[in-house]
Amino acid sequence: MTRKFFRGLCMLLFIVLAGSHVHAQKKYAPPSLSKPDSWSMILLPDPQSYVKFERNQPVFELMTCWIAENIDSLRIKLVMCTGDLVEQNDIINPDGIKVNQPSKKQWESVARSFSRLDGKVPYVNASGNHDYGYRSAEVRRTQYNTYFPVDKNFLTQKMIRDVALNGEGIPTMENASFEFTSPHGKKILVLNLEFAPRDTILTWAKDLVDEPRYKDHFVIALTHSYMNSNNEHIKEEKYKLKDRNYGAAIFERLIKPSKNIRMVFGGHIGKPDDPKGHIAFRTDVNAGGKKVQQMVFNAQALGGGWYGNGGDGWLRILEFTSANTVKVKTFSPLFAISPTTQQFAWRTAAYDEFEFSLD
Repeated sequence: MTRKFFRGLCMLLFIVLAGSHVHAQKKYAPPSLSKPDSWSMILLPDPQSYVKFERNQPVFELMTCWIAENIDSLRIKLVMCTGDLVEQNDIINPDGIKVNQPSKKQWESVARSFSRLDGKVPYVNASGNHDYGYRSAEVRRTQYNTYFPVDKNFLTQKMIRDVALNGEGIPTMENASFEFTSPHGKKILVLNLEFAPRDTILTWAKDLVDEPRYKDHFVIALTHSYMNSNNEHIKEEKYKLKDRNYGAAIFERLIKPSKNIRMVFGGHIGKPDDPKGHIAFRTDVNAGGKKVQQMVFNAQALGGGWYGNGGDGWLRILEFTSANTVKVKTFSPLFAISPTTQQFAWRTAAYDEFEFSLD
């Protein structure tokens, strides 16, 4: 064996051993609360890429089943979904390539998945652009209320306080407020806003949060199109709706002038197999001098792009460790179900696992 060959062999072994060390995974640990008096909310991303293919539909149902199984261990008090519940609101002839389920099957699938939570935990679902019109927000017509009527989940129904009319003139949960008291004793109002809310809806929402009865509430706003992946409020999009307001207008007309809106959640954005292309986060200050923490979370083009598995099962766990501190973790029940894939069940980059203050 020559000296040159020996040196080469040693270098190869060093690279292999070093590489195995770099890629070594910590032992999998299932989600748990970091403090015994913590409680949590779950944020579900856009389900559209799960329900548009029959093969993907069980993945989203797995996610809601996992939530149901962990309500007690994680003290889950609320589930929120960022909208685009379906890929198309009203098609009967899918092309079989970009989508192979007609809208009726898509709506049935997402409603069935959320039925796993009915009577167990309340949930609030935003409406997205794909939930309107024929394919994507040509008009305000939607089947949202058909599949998510107010009495679908009695626990959500118990929380509802205020309702505005949707684009068809019907009172639905597309624009509504929901009230509950956190385990830390904080009064919380969740404000659900339709996709690209109309002028009348922003006025309704602003007047609502300014009412004396909500003056001391911690208000959370949920809407679909809000920020891009550069953490900027979205100014404009190319949908055909005439009366619409995107993220920048929502912030300027509702969030910033308020004194009690403290958190905003959205979805909508995505970039094939790029986690950072699906998320955003920023902090601003409202008219009351209070921090407003704003988060966008989605996953619809992960796991194989727009025609992959729908999003790799990713969701976010928001652990309220105190009345004023939140820990964010990004987790996949899909990867967690098998010892073979559990090593991939957590996303631990700084933008996927972090803590922020509500003070």
